[in-house]
Amino acid sequence: MPDTILPQGAGYGVVVGIGLFFSAFMISLTAIQARYTAFSPKSSEEFTSASRSVKPGLIASGIVSAWTWAATLLQSSAVAYKFGISGPWWYGAGATVQILLFAMLAAKLKLNAPYAHTWLEIVGVRWGKTAHLVFMFFGLATNIIVSSMLILGGSATVTDLTGMSTIAACFLIPLGVAIYVVVGGMRSTLLCDYTHTTVLFAIILTFIFTVYSTSDKIGSPAKMHELLTNASAVTPVPGNAQGSYITMRSKNGLIFGVINIIGNFATVFQDQAYWQRAIASRPASTVKAYLLGGLAWFAIPFTFATTLGLAAVALRGDPAMKVLSPADVSAGLPAAAAAAALLGKAGAAAILVLLFLAVTSACSAELIAVSSLLTYDVYKTYINPNATEQQILNVGHAAVALYAVVCGLAGLIFFYIGVSMGWLYTFMGVILGSGVAPIALCITWSKANKWGCIGGAIAGFVAGIVAWLVTTSTLNNGVINVVTSGGDYEMLAGNLASIGVGAIVATLSSIIWPDNYDWESTRAINKPVRDTSRRTEELKTDSDSEKKEHEVVTKAGSVAGDSFDAAEEEDELDPVALNKAFKFASYSSVGLFIVLIILVPLPLFFSHYVYTTSGLTGWVAVGIAWTFCSAITVVLYPLYESRHALFLISKGIFKDLFARGSGKYVADPRPTSAA
Repeated sequence: MPDTILPQGAGYGVVVGIGLFFSAFMISLTAIQARYTAFSPKSSEEFTSASRSVKPGLIASGIVSAWTWAATLLQSSAVAYKFGISGPWWYGAGATVQILLFAMLAAKLKLNAPYAHTWLEIVGVRWGKTAHLVFMFFGLATNIIVSSMLILGGSATVTDLTGMSTIAACFLIPLGVAIYVVVGGMRSTLLCDYTHTTVLFAIILTFIFTVYSTSDKIGSPAKMHELLTNASAVTPVPGNAQGSYITMRSKNGLIFGVINIIGNFATVFQDQAYWQRAIASRPASTVKAYLLGGLAWFAIPFTFATTLGLAAVALRGDPAMKVLSPADVSAGLPAAAAAAALLGKAGAAAILVLLFLAVTSACSAELIAVSSLLTYDVYKTYINPNATEQQILNVGHAAVALYAVVCGLAGLIFFYIGVSMGWLYTFMGVILGSGVAPIALCITWSKANKWGCIGGAIAGFVAGIVAWLVTTSTLNNGVINVVTSGGDYEMLAGNLASIGVGAIVATLSSIIWPDNYDWESTRAINKPVRDTSRRTEELKTDSDSEKKEHEVVTKAGSVAGDSFDAAEEEDELDPVALNKAFKFASYSSVGLFIVLIILVPLPLFFSHYVYTTSGLTGWVAVGIAWTFCSAITVVLYPLYESRHALFLISKGIFKDLFARGSGKYVADPRPTSAA
């Protein structure tokens, strides 16, 4: 085994030790929540959707965490290493716009199916069994590919830094996550997301200030500019203006940007993890949460890759810098190599912890997402339509455990067939992109044609595979393997064909043969029926203390589970307000899309501009400022908006400590949303 900068025990210590620590920590938080707030994970509604009561700051933090994959840190740095400063921009902007545009779908979800548990429930109710099964393939395929990328990226880096067994890493990474997800459900996942995001920003800021301020190897944007200029002279970047690393004029960077945009539409619009956060959010603030989350997330890949990805280029030739092969770059190792070169074992340990937190928090989102699909769209739909509350909860728990094993197996399979995280990242749009437009149309457009959208998804899938294979064969003299099929043009052809054919077929068929859907059946999905007579009878049999607690729960029994009462629910689900939110989401997200994808990068691309020292300094300063704003948004703001819940919990703990048994939450007539 080659020498590694950290001992093997460090790998096991992080993966097992920190994993179990966070499991214990989250289980403790779940117990505190159950005792001192109105929310209990023993309710299936709380387990899968956090009682639809979560405030925008915590949802934004959850979005940032769920969208921060291993690829967010590793692949973004790899494209910075290959293409220069254009790589981080195209990675960040190309994967931010989907979250911003998803705000429109989130608004329509609250308007057209406010009680749904999954997006597939909506497809099934609107278009029937065939559509439900077809799009279930796309949904589960999305989750498996995303989970595989998480495990592949995480295990490759852990193995590279510590020499830990890849097989062990593949299975141990999801283990600790599954424990706290089974115990705490969706709210536990969101709280863990918040914790992970806080540590993640702290470590990223440490790397930023090391590279651009304190390091004796780089230490300033001016020194970075000098080192990148020298690197450009020694090994010019093909397709870049003057072969430079410090220009947005990068042909391969632009191609990657297009692939990135298409592929990430698939992994947002078809991933239950993002629908789940929309479902868990309070209706009035869903759009705000997604816009905040998308803008906050942009800073992570953009600034992290502009820091460590470029540092890996700048430090080439440094004795402490590992020589990276093309396979190492594809596996996403430039960031880890740069961190180790800059800070030695401390840098390697920091990147190991950073990556572990990113992988496990995103993995927790995938676990609860797949659990919901298997529970509501497989078990309740096809196996036991009359399932009780307890049966639904049991299946949800079992599905989390099952999918944790599947994650490990999927990562292991891709590892052994030689598929890297980078290859899988550019490939995902080829097989998933065709479902993007049909799914968006199903949720938002009353005229969307059922068979046109089903046909579009299938036709796009076939077209994507064919275009990818034909292009690979044509450009590589008939040789088709993992290496030849992973080229930029090969992946670009497959991605464009998949999303393009799917969108064209679905849209044109809906224009020619429009449906006229009224949304009544989707609005009725899981709509609660209040049985006041039964509640009255139950209250008569309760003791005084039990009665008071029961009133707290049943008074709020609504779309939000135990989160707000009928009058507040009616206000939050007001169609006029939700339509206004949809329009705001449309203007905001489309406007930001134009800025991030067109107005900023394309003029710089066509101008062939190569950054001067002051230009690079300004570029880096924008990234650092954006990172601070993001940290405030998803670390400090959630604490502020949850101040009442934190006070409630503190008061309960104080009562328990000084007046035994008196701190349990029963008294407040209106439950307060937990942090």
